[in-house]
Amino acid sequence: MPSLKFFIDTHDAKQQTFPTGLTPEQFKGFFAQYEEACAAEGVIIVRVHVGFADDRAFCLTMAPDADAVRRGHDRVLLPFDSITEVQMATLGDLFFSRAA
Repeated sequence: MPSLKFFIDTHDAKQQTFPTGLTPEQFKGFFAQYEEACAAEGVIIVRVHVGFADDRAFCLTMAPDADAVRRGHDRVLLPFDSITEVQMATLGDLFFSRAA
């Protein structure tokens, strides 16, 4: 199994990368298709944060590379603003990395 990295991609109606007025029910239907597309590209969806009132979304995924994330989006014709490789920095990570 290839090494996976974390990525965050962003979507915003102001940039025409998120549908205006999307409802939770509509998102639920679309998400099943997106999940299948990601799986086909070796992308694991960790979490999606959706601001329905602001017409924005932020997706945290694990993938071998940004191209795999891009291909998952392309499969369902989902535009994005950016795809950024990120490092996780939770309180646990910070606590255990401190010098003893």
